[in-house]
Amino acid sequence: MTRAVRVSDGLVREARIYSEIDKRSITGQIEHWARIGKCAEENPDLTYGLIREILIGISELEQGESSEYNFG
Repeated sequence: MTRAVRVSDGLVREARIYSEIDKRSITGQIEHWARIGKCAEENPDLTYGLIREILIGISELEQGESSEYNFG
């Protein structure tokens, strides 16, 4: 469900800058930050790098990119 949300002009300006770096829309950049922030609040001991890798792994699984892990 899509819903309009008011955000500050400052946040939109920052999102515009970062969105160009990562080739996202401004909305996509704010959603990305929200996902990271939500994960960080739920898992305060995780680093940004680990959170990012987890989100990449989830995205890969959702796109069918998975393989069996062989231990040892």
